[in-house]
Amino acid sequence: MYNAQVLDPYELHAFVVMPNHVHVLVTPRVALPTLTKSLKGITAKRGNTLLGFTGGPFWQAKSYDHLVREEREFEKIKRYIEWNPVRAGLVVEASAYRWSSCQFKLSLPSPA
Repeated sequence: MYNAQVLDPYELHAFVVMPNHVHVLVTPRVALPTLTKSLKGITAKRGNTLLGFTGGPFWQAKSYDHLVREEREFEKIKRYIEWNPVRAGLVVEASAYRWSSCQFKLSLPSPA
């Protein structure tokens, strides 16, 4: 959120930090490789400090990205991201998951 609000390289629409992966839905304002490098660098540094990790890589080398072309697809992806903790059995309601954009605004109903 700091990166989105202060540095402004993208508009953040949805996110979730899961135990073994992260999902974000953004509209980039810079080239995607630049954005990915920035996000991975900032979060790796903070994550390593928080967890006391040193030496090894924090993120895997590859990441998956997808260009969203339609509003309907955008909403489907946003819902998927925000309800990921429910599907994983971590919480009963998406709004109960601390590490998600649902903590700030629950914008979509439960997926059918």
